[in-house]
Amino acid sequence: MKRKAAIEANRLSIAVLVLLFVPSVFAVAPETKKLQIYFVDVEGGQSTLFVTPTGQSLLVDSGWPGGRDAERIMQVVKKAGITAIDYMVVSHYHIDHAGGVGDIVARIPVKTFIDHGPNTESAAATAQNYEKYLPLRSKAKYILARPGDRLPITGMSVQVVSAAGQTITKPLPGAGAPNPLCESFEPKDGALVGGENQQSVAMVITFGRFRMADFADLTWNREHDLACPNNLIGNIDLYLVSHHGREISSLPMLVYAMHPMVAVMNNGANKGGDVATFERLAKSPGLENLWQLHFAVGAKDLNSPKDFIANLGTAGTATTGVPDEVANYISCVVNADGSFTMTNSRNGFHKTYRLH
Repeated sequence: MKRKAAIEANRLSIAVLVLLFVPSVFAVAPETKKLQIYFVDVEGGQSTLFVTPTGQSLLVDSGWPGGRDAERIMQVVKKAGITAIDYMVVSHYHIDHAGGVGDIVARIPVKTFIDHGPNTESAAATAQNYEKYLPLRSKAKYILARPGDRLPITGMSVQVVSAAGQTITKPLPGAGAPNPLCESFEPKDGALVGGENQQSVAMVITFGRFRMADFADLTWNREHDLACPNNLIGNIDLYLVSHHGREISSLPMLVYAMHPMVAVMNNGANKGGDVATFERLAKSPGLENLWQLHFAVGAKDLNSPKDFIANLGTAGTATTGVPDEVANYISCVVNADGSFTMTNSRNGFHKTYRLH
């Protein structure tokens, strides 16, 4: 009888241990999930899709109008397995960023729009694009982006660092070190770097230890305010090259201070990808690789090796041209420990980066 009682006691102990262990398994399970990022080729515009481990989605910009870019975006939407866009950031109202909003809304529900506020340009094309956007925004929830705000998306942190021509004035956590590179700063003519580009909603995305910067089309003089006299951003791991690689963005004082490990350029074959930007990025401390959505015709030998370029064709034009190949995208999958894997959908080439 004593032996039988002992066996029953052991069984009870094991059962208790199992019950205690099971909740801990479920508690750690979410930490094994990943953040998905898709950089969509919209021929020198922008569209970037984030899908968090909680299943929420954030789409930054919509590319050009006409349906071509919306179909490309829907390709990655279907791959990501989402049925609605929870949040859509319209960084500014230029047609290569906001022109496709109507095409997106016609294909998938958008629950909440986020932008910098009223249009600031009198140019007819931008003003017309803004007027087309407003009725679409009115049918969804709306958030006005302000520097310092944190977007309410779950599963990652999205901090607004610039919007409506204003920037944060206090450093992000871990940032704020004096920036000695600022001594050589020379401002550019306001006519070159003003307008809607300067109004862009710029963001820093954080997932565990992983940090990414997406400054949309923010330009030279406004980038200075994030970098000088102190680096308000801190180190980042993945840099979405500002303004498609245009020479009037990617201020060296900011890029070098952020010390990115990887950069992604959302250039087109003949839009963005300026020689000066390639030359600057080549000097960026700690930059391991530059990934490109397109081969940049004007940059010639400065382009990255072909494995790092999603689209090699040169026939597409920024506004209307049909590319001479199927549009490919670049994806990034971020693990719970901050390591991340970049993949070129054209050839399956991938590379994993581990944080130092």
